[in-house]
Amino acid sequence: LGTKAWAEANLSSAPIGDPPAVCETRPSGFTPYQRVAGEPVVVVDGLLELAYAENCGAAFSLFGDMPGPLRHAIFYVAAILATIVLARMFYQGKGGRFFMVAVPLVIAGALGNFHDRLRFGYVVDFIHWDSTALIGFDYPIFNVADIAVVVGVIALVIDSFRERHAGSAAD
Repeated sequence: LGTKAWAEANLSSAPIGDPPAVCETRPSGFTPYQRVAGEPVVVVDGLLELAYAENCGAAFSLFGDMPGPLRHAIFYVAAILATIVLARMFYQGKGGRFFMVAVPLVIAGALGNFHDRLRFGYVVDFIHWDSTALIGFDYPIFNVADIAVVVGVIALVIDSFRERHAGSAAD
């Protein structure tokens, strides 16, 4: 939440006049931001910059053009269910060492983005890794909560393979 607040304060500004409706796509297909994006801060020229963005959808802005109430219902339910299921499994001592690292990361990331959706109606993103020169793909803008979720999911996958391998070895 702190990094997103920093991005909002340093990479954007309040609009002059009334902001547009939250996450409503115009007939042209363009969805205007609630805040005015400022100039990006270049961290590594041609590779990494900090640039304000508002994400109305899921990862890679998927489902961003879905009707607002349906989009919010899906995102809220998914975040709440994932948090409850993972927290319960964590509390019960399920999984291995990677699971114990993964669960707090996934829950923290999910709750960080959930907070933004409740407060703003969108998620504040600000990390732009332009990997076009490396792999020919300009990666979408993301945030620290997204990093936590991705690292946590990778750890969950690793843990499931380790647990499956340990179970096979015991047989």
